Amino acid sequence: MNPAELAPRDPAPSEGSAAPRPVGGGASATGPTVPTQPHHADVPPVDLDVDLTADPPGPLLASGTAADVYAIDDHRVLRRDRAGRDAESEAQILRHVVAHGFPAPAVHFVQGPDLVAERLHGPTLLQALTAGEVSLHDGAQILADLHRRLHEIPAPEGWNDPPSQWPHVTGGPTVVHLDLHPANVILSEARGPALIDWSNARTGTAELDVALTALIIGEVVVDAGGEYSSAARALLAAFLASTGTDLLAGLDDAAAVRAQDPSLVAGERELVPAAAALVRELVAVATPPDAETPGA
Repeated sequence: MNPAELAPRDPAPSEGSAAPRPVGGGASATGPTVPTQPHHADVPPVDLDVDLTADPPGPLLASGTAADVYAIDDHRVLRRDRAGRDAESEAQILRHVVAHGFPAPAVHFVQGPDLVAERLHGPTLLQALTAGEVSLHDGAQILADLHRRLHEIPAPEGWNDPPSQWPHVTGGPTVVHLDLHPANVILSEARGPALIDWSNARTGTAELDVALTALIIGEVVVDAGGEYSSAARALLAAFLASTGTDLLAGLDDAAAVRAQDPSLVAGERELVPAAAALVRELVAVATPPDAETPGA
């Protein structure tokens, strides 16, 4: 994920979604609702009567840095890693979080680089924010609620994190997504906000995961001349006020992770230090100083 992708633009189909559809009623007066349980009852059992060796295996829905997402039918998508990376670890993490009631796509089938998962219909949170269907305050609350719910899920027993480009991220007590931002949240018509693209998921600390989200938004803010920096700054401030997590404890590691992100293009990696400085500044502004001792 890079700042250019986070900036609002003309809506386009995203992973697991059909063409963008309006969010019913927009932002509610009482704030966004993240359901307590996913609902998979309306998803038919997997029937792999589709030839996954076909070229292409279906209509292309989205193409990211490392993977392509194809529509199989109205209920299923195929996510295929272009480098041939095995998707088994991603599937295991997804099954684990869904089993704990987290809103994410159900896994139907995995083999080698191919992962067949539930197809979610609805716009991304980014598209809804751009269209004014969700307020920046409610958008920040959705991100914070997804983090909170995810970090309540313990790491799978006996889990060994897959190799990654981040050797310093050595695991932790909870599941972390490491790419939780508005373009990876689908406002699903069936169950509300749901998190997609679990290719970076592993175990780690809540502080690292939350700090990464703050950095990704912060990069849009500090992008000189960026058209959406003002809105991103408001979203970042609202997110920092909503998290309830000491993200400064994970900020240095988060900056190191971002600096090694292969999705960043020329000029974007240089935004990371400025984004980290901005996050520190906003946290300091939002943190009241220790009260002075009376009579001092």
